[in-house]
Amino acid sequence: MSKLREQLEAERFAVTAEIVPPKGTHLQETISAARLLGEFVQGVNINENPHAVMRVSSLAVCRLLVESGVEPVLHVTARDKNRLALQSDLLGAAALGIENVLVVSGDHQSLGDHKEAKPVYDLDPVQMLHMISTLMSGHDMAGKKLDGAPIFYPGAVVHPQSETLELEIIKMEKKVGGGAQFFQTQALYDLEALASFMDQIRYLQTKVLCGIVLLKSPKMGRFMNAKVPGIRVPEELIRRLEKSSRPQTESLAIARELIAGCRDLCHGVHLMTIGWYDKVEEMLHNIGK
Repeated sequence: MSKLREQLEAERFAVTAEIVPPKGTHLQETISAARLLGEFVQGVNINENPHAVMRVSSLAVCRLLVESGVEPVLHVTARDKNRLALQSDLLGAAALGIENVLVVSGDHQSLGDHKEAKPVYDLDPVQMLHMISTLMSGHDMAGKKLDGAPIFYPGAVVHPQSETLELEIIKMEKKVGGGAQFFQTQALYDLEALASFMDQIRYLQTKVLCGIVLLKSPKMGRFMNAKVPGIRVPEELIRRLEKSSRPQTESLAIARELIAGCRDLCHGVHLMTIGWYDKVEEMLHNIGK
């Protein structure tokens, strides 16, 4: 059983963190960051071509993490691969000792650095989760029996502050039906909004890790409000950063407050530190067990 699964099924507060893999083959810095994170979290997410920007394979980095004693969370993206490649990669992941997988749609290629790339989207996230469940049952999507079935702990994403929240919850319900065991949310800075969301989805009886992106500056907060759909940074937090003479210290204080507040509302947090991997210990300091 994966550490992440064990933590969540034991009803203990879980922490995952995220690393964007490099655009190239020099991976030592990535592995070092993962080892540092691995001391404090139950899983390290490795993005797969995030924001449609080409980077080294998530699968390859996840295997290197396994070899380094760090538990990875493999991202499986609908954008780039058809059902043949997705199933093949998943069987390969299982063979390489990777258990945690996170199913995502993937940002459209027009947003990235290979705008001429052709999107695939053969399967949507709900179908991908059904695909994972089918593989775990010992068969492929064509109904052919596998010579050895994989074991996965599958997860998905959810946007608690979506402008179409009712539709988002319907999709979440379908993802649970497809086999999702846990959810990681988009960045959330409003604990009242999180509490309301958790009340609305309580009937699903699934595990939710609240996404927290470190606010590094007031400019970053205003940018997310203006440009990133589904993310709302309260003006109060932006003003705190503007008034602080030590914005990094204030940023970490905000993160700690959010993490502590999540303890009574959901099942864990997913930290997106944007390179501040060495700050995770400080972020988690004194928030309880």
